[in-house]
Amino acid sequence: MTKIGVLRFPGTNCDRDVFEAVESAGASVAAGSNTKPEWLWHADRFDAKAYSALYLPGGFSYGDYLRSGALAARSPAMASVREAAERGTPVLGICNGFQILCEAGLLPGALVKNQGLRFIDDWVDLKLENSNPTFARTATTGQRAKLPIAHADGRFVISEDELK
Repeated sequence: MTKIGVLRFPGTNCDRDVFEAVESAGASVAAGSNTKPEWLWHADRFDAKAYSALYLPGGFSYGDYLRSGALAARSPAMASVREAAERGTPVLGICNGFQILCEAGLLPGALVKNQGLRFIDDWVDLKLENSNPTFARTATTGQRAKLPIAHADGRFVISEDELK
């Protein structure tokens, strides 16, 4: 049995959508057949070796107090996420999940307030630069997709050194 972990933090939303998407994709989500999603709670460490992929859904973890994802990045489960990432386990952060991964130092750069300091709710064009079979098995490099965005802290900043 291949297990996929879906993390939950206070304020997470769309987590059921992610769980159901993993569940409905079934055998083809990650490392082969008989794939099953499992809930992982922010307050609990977990066995990083037991999961073939991890998802951090979106939302407003801890109400986005301090900074988006800052409090969630310091939760006990994130030590296990870090261990899994260091072992090479694929980790996908969606929306606030991406912010959490940046705040935890698992991704370079940071997400800061949008220009104009306003909340943005829009659709953006995304170009796939890497067709990772774990998360984009039916997509090809160079393919474009329209994705919804909704955030106040969505401006990604990164130094030239980190970008290399």
